[in-house]
Amino acid sequence: MTSSPQKSAKAGAGRNQLRIIGGEYRRRTLSFPDGDGLRPTPDRVRETLFNWLGQELHGQICLDLFAGAGGLGFEAASRGARRVVMVEQSRTALAALRSNKELLKAAAVDIVAADALAWLARNQTPFDLVLLDPPFASDLLGKSLAMLAPHLSATARVYIEGASWPELAGWEVLREGKAGAVRYGLLRRALAQD
Repeated sequence: MTSSPQKSAKAGAGRNQLRIIGGEYRRRTLSFPDGDGLRPTPDRVRETLFNWLGQELHGQICLDLFAGAGGLGFEAASRGARRVVMVEQSRTALAALRSNKELLKAAAVDIVAADALAWLARNQTPFDLVLLDPPFASDLLGKSLAMLAPHLSATARVYIEGASWPELAGWEVLREGKAGAVRYGLLRRALAQD
């Protein structure tokens, strides 16, 4: 993860704000700081993702590896995830994430100040859902996908978002879409072929 925050694009709630679109925190508005590359996943894309996931994430353990503004992670917590780990390195983005966690009283959210790939290399927790929306102008999507397999539960799904996708060898694309310059999709590990 780079030192710049991770997420830009219109989020539907005004400049430097995003709106939670479903679940317990529905219609709550969260603020996030200015920053190079800080672009929350747009409402329409988040709505599509959670339609794909079935709206509720009760009991699931989720990872938002490049949390940025936190739209994806807070949306997962709003929809009943048992635990949401949000990893971020930017100090200004971290301060906003912590403030928004407090505002929502989001007990299921754990905010981790760390370099995403270094944290992932040390992680021992298997996740049911991983949200990958790294800075567009980086190669972090491919690097994080290459490291993910040992960090996934047997039925895990992985959401990816970026201007382009890396090679997806070893992954099955379950759903995909495009919104402007954003290409996004839902993946799972491909079954081993005998």
